[in-house]
Amino acid sequence: MCPPEHFAVEYAINPWMHPEQPVDAELAVKQWQGLRETLTRLGNTVYVLEPRPGLPDMVYAANGGFTVDGAVYGARFRYPQRRAEAGYHRGWYLANGWSRFHIPEHTNEGEGDFAYLPAAPGIGGVVLAGYGFRTAIAAHAEAQEALARPVLSLHLTDPRFYHLDTALTVLDDETIAYYPGAFSPASQRVLRQLCPDALLADEDDALAFGLNTVSDDRHVVVNATATGMIAKLAARGYEPVPVELTELHRGGGSVKCCLAELRR
Repeated sequence: MCPPEHFAVEYAINPWMHPEQPVDAELAVKQWQGLRETLTRLGNTVYVLEPRPGLPDMVYAANGGFTVDGAVYGARFRYPQRRAEAGYHRGWYLANGWSRFHIPEHTNEGEGDFAYLPAAPGIGGVVLAGYGFRTAIAAHAEAQEALARPVLSLHLTDPRFYHLDTALTVLDDETIAYYPGAFSPASQRVLRQLCPDALLADEDDALAFGLNTVSDDRHVVVNATATGMIAKLAARGYEPVPVELTELHRGGGSVKCCLAELRR
């Protein structure tokens, strides 16, 4: 995770960002600290990446890379405002023993557009990968070579859901939740075939960032305003853990955007 010490909405690179609306920087830090404390209370170890002046979006640490079995596929950001972030993420991984770091040639935004499903029915470990807005489809083949895991490409077609992690989340080793309307008709068919028992979110769930979650197979840390999604998770036997992230939502992110999961 990366503290939002320099967080601001100074430009608009997704539909959620409105530079004319002021951000409460103090509240953003307080809410981020609440998320970190929640994750720690649930038994997770949280490592912290130093924030850098001039890079207000570094708080969305998910975008800096994607890891599977000790290998890291690094990020190559689409927009110039964020490109310098990639080097700081790479430096952290290398300094902390992640020697199998692949520097990408193709544009991709890390866990923003990559998710790992450890036990997909009939397949096993598979990477779900989004494209259409931020990550080039060529990056999917590159990630497959870097991580030695099959990669399944999913076409995002609604700009409000510009990253995969705004439209799909992994709930446990073989279960996902997703909003069908964020994907092309063909990708919807692929998801139905891959995970017929998936939890289907509606548009309101997705717009409340109810799919931008992190799960330990039981507890699902979720944006507190996503009340419909919270109810659906509970009905499926999960234990929702709501957190307030209203200020960080202004930059187009929520729970998942704020953390990169480390898979050794």
